[in-house]
Amino acid sequence: MAADWQWDDTLFAGTAAYYHRGRLPYAPGLADLLAEAAGLDGRGRLLDVGCGPGTVALGLAHLFAEIVGVDPDGGMIAEAERGAARTGAAPKARWVRARAEDLPAGLGTFTVATFGQSFHWMDQDLVAATIKDMLLPGGVLVHISDVKTEDRSVDGLPHPAVPYDAMDALVRQYLGPVRRAGRGVLPQGTPGGEAVVLTRAGFAGPQRHVVPGGHPLERTVDDVVAWAFSLSSSAPHLFGARRVDFEADLRRLLTDSSPAGRFSARQPGTEVFLWRKSDVGQVPGTTTPSVNLA
Repeated sequence: MAADWQWDDTLFAGTAAYYHRGRLPYAPGLADLLAEAAGLDGRGRLLDVGCGPGTVALGLAHLFAEIVGVDPDGGMIAEAERGAARTGAAPKARWVRARAEDLPAGLGTFTVATFGQSFHWMDQDLVAATIKDMLLPGGVLVHISDVKTEDRSVDGLPHPAVPYDAMDALVRQYLGPVRRAGRGVLPQGTPGGEAVVLTRAGFAGPQRHVVPGGHPLERTVDDVVAWAFSLSSSAPHLFGARRVDFEADLRRLLTDSSPAGRFSARQPGTEVFLWRKSDVGQVPGTTTPSVNLA
């Protein structure tokens, strides 16, 4: 993590209730891809690190005998519990409020550990080493994220695109020019370089897979407002007493951009990297070919 920023427990405060509506889902086929690539058959244990409201863990629950989600935000844990009850996964689910840096926390060993766009918020070297020790022989660490390089233009779709640039400018108008993150700021954004960290920790790989996106989606004004409030950089608490004013201005901006109150978007593709403990399989630093599932 950036040297001039420290994690604090307000990072995602108040965002959990907006996740389900605001965030775009992972591409259809993610569970099937992981079932094939990691040989998942309904047995074993899943550890979802930085689980948020349970998006990844609940989507994979049918592939495991037990799922354990870990997140430091109490609102996220509460949303995950509600999601597990709603989907029928509660009997096999456990949700633990803790930072990844607090692991292993007596949670035992696991077949698979997943990071759904969460690893960049952590002490990466510490967490990678800890997770490697928590995985069983042959266990897999899975890093999941949206594909960042694909074209998501909405040409040919019935509604205008979400005006992300104008929304960013509005957030800066209220919160200042530097990206907010909890009680601090992230002038350089969050770090990348996961491959270097995981290789250094002794994982072998990666094996890269892509679940293609591109499917057309329709978004309402409420959906886009929820997206904004689901982000750490525009979490509701950051606006303080001006939150109501910000939301009113945001809704006005969106209505001006689309008087019908509808926006077109495209489903993001999902990029998956599988890393295995280096005492089995590949030599650290080698890769296997990427696979695309239509």
